[in-house]
Amino acid sequence: MPHSPVVIGVDSSTQSTKALFADAVTGRTLAVGRSPHRVDGSGGARESDPEQWWHALREAVAAGLKESGAPASAVLGLAVAGQQHGLVVLGRDRRPLRPALLWNDTRSAPQAAALTAALGGPAAWTTRTGSVPVAAVTAAKWRWLRENDPSAAERCTAVRLPHDFLTERLTGVAVTDPGDASGTGWYSTATGAYDPEILQLLDLAPELLPTVAPTGGTRVGSLTAEAAEALGLPPTVAVAAGTGDNMSAAVGLGLGGAGLLDHPVLSLGTSGTVFAATRTRPDNPALNGFASADGHHLPLACTLNCTLAVDRIATLLGLDRDDAAPGGEAVLLPYLDGERTPDLPSASGLLTGLRHTTTPRQLLGAAYEGAVFTVLRALDEVLHACALDPASPTAASRPLRLIGGGAQGRTWVETVRRLSGRPLVLPTGTELVALGAAALAASAATGDDPVALAQEWGAGRGTELPPMERDLAAWERIGSVLDRAFRA
Repeated sequence: MPHSPVVIGVDSSTQSTKALFADAVTGRTLAVGRSPHRVDGSGGARESDPEQWWHALREAVAAGLKESGAPASAVLGLAVAGQQHGLVVLGRDRRPLRPALLWNDTRSAPQAAALTAALGGPAAWTTRTGSVPVAAVTAAKWRWLRENDPSAAERCTAVRLPHDFLTERLTGVAVTDPGDASGTGWYSTATGAYDPEILQLLDLAPELLPTVAPTGGTRVGSLTAEAAEALGLPPTVAVAAGTGDNMSAAVGLGLGGAGLLDHPVLSLGTSGTVFAATRTRPDNPALNGFASADGHHLPLACTLNCTLAVDRIATLLGLDRDDAAPGGEAVLLPYLDGERTPDLPSASGLLTGLRHTTTPRQLLGAAYEGAVFTVLRALDEVLHACALDPASPTAASRPLRLIGGGAQGRTWVETVRRLSGRPLVLPTGTELVALGAAALAASAATGDDPVALAQEWGAGRGTELPPMERDLAAWERIGSVLDRAFRA
């Protein structure tokens, strides 16, 4: 009996690669193969060898294929969703010239500030690209590379994002999508193309860049013979353009033109992010005005310090991650890697409000509160970008979809509920980036809308939690400390 058709969604994140095998019709997860990544660097540096991403992709696909029990011939499509912003520079042989600069590498903060000023300030950047340069943005990293590793910049014959690099290794085609491209700083969400003036400002030749496919689900080719052999898959497998990880998570949740619009999502992972799919083009310097994978918009705010930072505080205190209590008078801003939102790239962790009665469990709870407060404060800006009044009953009653590794943690969920006062939905699907990529893969193979497919698959549905009374005292206490520190 022939096996049901299968698609593969790849989540190539900061820490690992996951390859999710899904039934192309029902979206049912058949298997998830995994392989870890290594991140190097200290003092603000965060780098990875892109070749290990390719090695990890091969390992994850092999593990997933074995676990799924599906024959390789059943695989119809594949798509990669990757960590955003990373700078990959290739030589004439299309191999990396040096380790990739990752999104959380903060060394490019001075270059981001210089670029912002060179174009006329935050408003000018927001009007053209939708986002103001910060250390994470690829444009700042390219400027950093030219100033600090000019040999690699001069020898560079191709500039890629992490997901672009993997898609090109799969297909031989140099291509990206509007979603991931919108995080580079040189793609205009106003025109839907690379901005020639910004490229000139960066001294970045347009021929070094990949072409931009219409959507992340657009079929851009099939597996090359070499890639098919490396993955143990047939060369007929359709490959989608793919997208960035946040854009793919939105697809996996069914957010977009063919699904939910203006519904907020909070993702708790290495970074904390809040976003929503909307038809309204954002125009707010406090946000990343990204494009979505399906051709609409994805206003997003991202913090650097979330689950890893809080886990580090738990380790320092010798506590289990859920052995926490509300912070009381203590305020702990866990900005251990600098911070992106607010834009404080050289910040460090800040602890204040200690008393004789403060307990270790309260200190850990204060770390949770500081991380959650930071990303929740950006939620109002995202709602404004969707033309919603955050204080209105309509906006306040819309459930906040909570995803990412933190959504599996009791203390994370309780802290979000307490500080937001909003109803929550905990989606059934846990590998939403990979599932969104699987929907993009199915779109490449069938031509169907990926957001509509994901909605049919139902991963965005889940457990609903009613709102609880908002802890305004904690909210105001943390906000006061952050505002004073920001002014300083």
